[in-house]
Amino acid sequence: MQINAMNQFEIMHLVEHAKVGRLACVHEGQPYVIPMNFVCRLGYFYSFTTYGRKIEWMRVNPQVCLEFDDISGTNNWQTVIVVGEYEELTDDPEHLAARNEAHALLSKRAEWWQPAYVKTVIRDHVRSLEPVYFRILIKEMTGHKAVK
Repeated sequence: MQINAMNQFEIMHLVEHAKVGRLACVHEGQPYVIPMNFVCRLGYFYSFTTYGRKIEWMRVNPQVCLEFDDISGTNNWQTVIVVGEYEELTDDPEHLAARNEAHALLSKRAEWWQPAYVKTVIRDHVRSLEPVYFRILIKEMTGHKAVK
């Protein structure tokens, strides 16, 4: 097996067909990684969630990383890493067009609101379903793949 860099076409193909991406954020030196749904368009990844730790942390430190992969075996895999910057798409007029675009793009996927917008109970506490749309400005995107 050999590991090669992926070209931009291969990278875009992987992120456009990925069922899930992993969002990594950091607060006070503590990393946090969670699986989420994303849609890529014109230099951004768009997503939707509810308010929680990840949103708290990204509001403080907008520098994030995304990971997408397609793994079918130890010798047959591809992975893409995206370095980017979080931007919350609020209800403010300045974000209205981007928020509407995020909703339109995400809603093309079946069950796009899950798991973010479902009842969540953690330690007997029901979490509020406060919707949050956001996008990640792509600063760098690289990929690697295993070649037999």
